[in-house]
Amino acid sequence: MKTRSNLHFKALTSQQVVLFPSNIGDRIPSGHPVRIVNQVVDSLNIDDILSGYKGGGTSSFHPRMLIKVLFYSYFCNIYSCRKMSQALQENIHFMWLSGNSTPDFRTINDFRGKRLKDKI
Repeated sequence: MKTRSNLHFKALTSQQVVLFPSNIGDRIPSGHPVRIVNQVVDSLNIDDILSGYKGGGTSSFHPRMLIKVLFYSYFCNIYSCRKMSQALQENIHFMWLSGNSTPDFRTINDFRGKRLKDKI
């Protein structure tokens, strides 16, 4: 078998410590729908939802972040909490939107079913 010394390939980076750039937002175009969802939810008044939190105990995921995840999931035709949780770990748009938070499917389901009930 003959080898050619003039072959050059791009470096394989799958084993490096950091796969994404330090700011994953750099990978998302300015007009992408995930940015629109982010803007819209940031402008919502969620005082009614925030008033349902008592404080104390363990810290909670911010409700604004969970609302963003729900809205963007629905935009992407994802309705299963398990698939939302999976997207938070695998999809760069969900990672950016959540600030790399990874609530599990039970947390998302409880938030949607209990905290948002009769609110949105």
